Amino acid sequence: MTTLRFEDGTVHVATDDERVGATLADLPSVESDPRSGGYRAPAMQYASIRDALETAGIDSIDRIGIDADLSLSTTYDLREYQQAALDAWLDAGSRGVVELPTGAGKTVLAVGAMVAHSVPTLVVVPTIDLQDQWIRELETEFDVPVGRFGGGEQRQEAITVSTYDSAYLRADDVGGDFGLVVFDEVHHLGGEGYQDIPRFLTASARLGLTATFERPDGAHERVAELVGPRVYHLDVDDLAGEHLADYEVRRIEVELTPEERETYDEAQSTFVNYLKSSGLSMQSGSDYQKLVMRSGNDPRARDALLAKQRARDVMMNSDAKVDKLGRLLARHRDDRVIIFTASTDLVYRIARQFLVPPITSETGTKERREILARFRDGTYDTVVAANVLDEGVDVPDANVGILLSGSGSEREFTQRLGRILRPKADDSTALLYELVSVETAEERVADRRR
Repeated sequence: MTTLRFEDGTVHVATDDERVGATLADLPSVESDPRSGGYRAPAMQYASIRDALETAGIDSIDRIGIDADLSLSTTYDLREYQQAALDAWLDAGSRGVVELPTGAGKTVLAVGAMVAHSVPTLVVVPTIDLQDQWIRELETEFDVPVGRFGGGEQRQEAITVSTYDSAYLRADDVGGDFGLVVFDEVHHLGGEGYQDIPRFLTASARLGLTATFERPDGAHERVAELVGPRVYHLDVDDLAGEHLADYEVRRIEVELTPEERETYDEAQSTFVNYLKSSGLSMQSGSDYQKLVMRSGNDPRARDALLAKQRARDVMMNSDAKVDKLGRLLARHRDDRVIIFTASTDLVYRIARQFLVPPITSETGTKERREILARFRDGTYDTVVAANVLDEGVDVPDANVGILLSGSGSEREFTQRLGRILRPKADDSTALLYELVSVETAEERVADRRR
């Protein structure tokens, strides 16, 4: 007799059939379990183990049981590209990542996948805001209870929405209860700790959703191993005009003041001179980490690190940018505007100078939701934010974005652009202004993210 059970994030195979060992020998991560005389593997190997036993003609009792029929249905009418993405995912064995731009309806695609399988489903999201959004959508669409892991609640249902943090804590306990798992913003699985989530889940059907799959550190390759490869991809330009708003990116170059230029050049010189003598090129994140580590006991490294920060602050927060911002806000006084920065200090400076509601990491959840609600209903026509609106937050529609500062990340740029791309009733063109301090490192940063 051969029996499959889920135990603490693993699949346990109890057996007295001598053929089982040879059958499972070629599967990755399957090891003998000396305590039981059977075999054990990470839960993600469940489908492979089940299929191998079936192919070998070995009868087994499956105690995991994740194929309960929920008979789900949807009123959504999938757009042509959403149906094509769903078909590509199904054709790939219901495993893989779909890459669509922000605003393209990835939630609708996930609902289609849930209907296609109609099995217990776990949806994993990065933030409480996104969790609330998903739960609202699923409760509206399906006539079944929707559970929650996270936000102070641990309530499991056949359809459950979890934050990544809660899924990490609960996966080894509930990982045998779901037949489909949907990872929203799946690139988060590139983080080493979060990779245990898919390892501890028996779900054979795995759907990853993201606007930007590839990671600079190459961790997307590990995501592909855990969830599946990228099976469908469209970018903003593929959908602009028909399904997303047409858009234009306008790069505006600004000059540093003489005082800012002197401070920038001096600080940048200190930093560059240290690099020349240190053997560091800053071509990778590891070089920056080395500089940080050296700064603990090397005064020159510490001076270089502080100089780099001074130069960055000057070029990203220049007076000319703030002056230009004022003119842009006057030009777009009848539009809905989101101002993006990389500096919390600049957010509060703008908030004071232009009487614009600020959103930073210091803004409480209740206050942030109130600001966004007032932005949505038109009470506010402009908000300014430092990084926190890049992803994981349900942001109301806007048609103008002003990028004062940011990193060289293509993902960050794509997320910010996506905030203004939802279709407009008047078919107007969305505008993203990108303010760049000339003759500074910010020019290279802007080129890199584009």
